[in-house]
This record gives sequence, structure tokens and C-alpha cells, in this order.
Amino acid sequence: MIFLQNVADTAAVVNEAVEAAAEPMNLWTMATYGGWIMIILAAMLALAVYIFIERFITIDRASKEDTSFMDKIKDYVHEGDIDAAMKLCKSKNTPTARMVEKGLTRIGRPMSDVLVAVENVGNLEVAKLEKSLVIMASISSGAPMLGFLGTVIGMVNTFYGMSQMGDGGINMEVLSSGMYQAMVTTIGGLIVGILAYFAYNYLVARVDSVVRQIESYTMEFLDLLNEPA
Repeated sequence: MIFLQNVADTAAVVNEAVEAAAEPMNLWTMATYGGWIMIILAAMLALAVYIFIERFITIDRASKEDTSFMDKIKDYVHEGDIDAAMKLCKSKNTPTARMVEKGLTRIGRPMSDVLVAVENVGNLEVAKLEKSLVIMASISSGAPMLGFLGTVIGMVNTFYGMSQMGDGGINMEVLSSGMYQAMVTTIGGLIVGILAYFAYNYLVARVDSVVRQIESYTMEFLDLLNEPA
């Protein structure tokens, strides 16, 4: 019993010493140990956040369509008032309105010409929506790789520091410092990569939704032109 009590007392003393010596862990403290690679990762994260916000706003605006827009276009076309239909399209700052406006300028030509004109505008509108998404995809895949690069650099620094010790012993301070840098850069790279990956997939899903909406309005417009006079 006395031996067990002594062991318990010793363990309690060691725990108190460790808790007293340990610094409070936070993200800033972790980042400072990562070195220059953490600066690059922070810049990549800031760029990813900017692209996500900018693309989210743009795609959200493109997805908002006036439900009565096509009904008004149908009425104007049936009445033969193409100028009024053109003015309505110009007043709407949406991909669908720009596509319909292009189609209206081709009325009187063969349907194949109208279809090609509308599809060309549609491709341009989709390209505008997908702007900068390739950068987001690059960040999602490049950030973890950069974090792993920091891991390798940290390990190299660790073994290099140990090789410079003449006594051939192991310095725990040198070992722990290098390992800490290696692990921090890995965590940083994975965090940035995961956030960018989910943000990219979300934006791609929103773009696909807008594309389906554009295709629906395109078919509706072409059906309108094919209706018997």
C-alpha cells in the first residue's frame, strides 16, 4: 500500500509539472511553428474564401429568375412586338434573358441558326459562372501537397540537426521541434484543402443547377418559336 501511495504521489507531481510547463494550445501558436509554408497556406485560404464569396454571390444572382419572364416574352412574340421583348430582356441582368435576347435577334432565320446562336450565348454564360473555379480546385488539391512538403522539410531539419550533434545522442528538443513543424504543416494543408474541396463541390453543384435552369428556358423559348402562327 505504501508503494502504491508513493507511485500515486509521484504521478501527481509529474502531472502538475507537465501542466505547469505546457503552454496553452491555440491555432495561432500552432501556425507560428509551421514556418513560411503556413504563410502560403494562409494566403491560399484567403484566396479560396474570396473566390467562394464572389462566386456564391454571382451564381445566386444568376439563379434568381422572374417566373413571369417567359410568359411576358410569349405574349410579346405572339403580338409581334419583338422590340418590347428585346427591351424586357435588356432590363433583366440574367443569363436566360441574354440568351433569349440573342434568340430574338435571329427570328426569321432557320431554326438551326437560332439554336446555334442561343447555345453559343449559353456556353459563354456557363463559362462566366465557372470563372475561378479551377483556382479553387487547384487549392483543394495543392494545399495538402504543400502541407506534406512542410512535413518533409520538418523531418529533414530534424535529422540534419541531430546529425550536427557531435556526441551522437538524441536531443529531444531538436527532435520535438522538427516533428512539431512537420505535423503542423500537414494539419494546415489538410484544413485548407478540405475546406476548398467542399466549397468547390458546392459551387459546382450550384452552377449545374443554373445550367439546368438555362436549358429549361432555352427549350421553352425554342418551343415558342416553333409554335404555329
